[in-house]
Amino acid sequence: MNKNRIPMIAGNWKMHLNAKEAGELALALKKGLNPDLPHEVLVAPTYTNLWAVRQALAGSKIILSSQDVHWEEKGAFTGAVSPAQVLDAGCTHAIIGHSERRKIFGETDEIVNKKMKAALKHNLVPVLCIGETLEERESQRTYRVLETQLAGAFSGLKAEETVRVVIAYEPVWAIGTGKTATPEQAQDAHVFIRRQMEKLYGKDYASRVRVLYGGSVKADNIDSLMAQPDIDGALVGGESLKADKFLRVIHFEEALAR
Repeated sequence: MNKNRIPMIAGNWKMHLNAKEAGELALALKKGLNPDLPHEVLVAPTYTNLWAVRQALAGSKIILSSQDVHWEEKGAFTGAVSPAQVLDAGCTHAIIGHSERRKIFGETDEIVNKKMKAALKHNLVPVLCIGETLEERESQRTYRVLETQLAGAFSGLKAEETVRVVIAYEPVWAIGTGKTATPEQAQDAHVFIRRQMEKLYGKDYASRVRVLYGGSVKADNIDSLMAQPDIDGALVGGESLKADKFLRVIHFEEALAR
């Protein structure tokens, strides 16, 4: 963790919880949050739960995000939600390019790029997900995959347009598997990502962009991950559905300070 970059702890609730449960979880997080917390906290409920979570979080600093966003502003796109609709629901951020969107729904780097441009056009902050599969890691293609995904996502975008973008490195082999990249593996990938961003936009940009780690992040491994100099936060899945566990992840700094 670099003191010059504000850490972010983000919870991706995926396709879990009904509106009542999501509202109750949001309220528990709001009540349990240290009011003097020096970093950002984000939650991303399903579209149907955004309104309930927005109401529960009223008056708190917790950021509301969508789990995805479409690239078109309106039209015949059944099941899709536009940037304007996401904003109207109270979101300021949008997760883009999650591995589950890429793998299950066939999203390409080109689609991710279109979503990035649409989100930025509407002043939504993209939380861009990138990461390699187990096969790609075992065949020594991790860095090639990350380079390709970053180049594709940022294609045609100028540095000044993307200063607020948050990058989340999520090795696909560690998502929901219980396997976590070691702090050293995660740190190495984050250093590589920062070098790629330096190639795209320069050293100053690379030193300021926030890079989160995601992949079976839990209360018992967050401290060792956040002790790494290039890990600026976490994108948390299952552990973010349990208020007590997620609050422990959120308050990692208090544990590191002991």
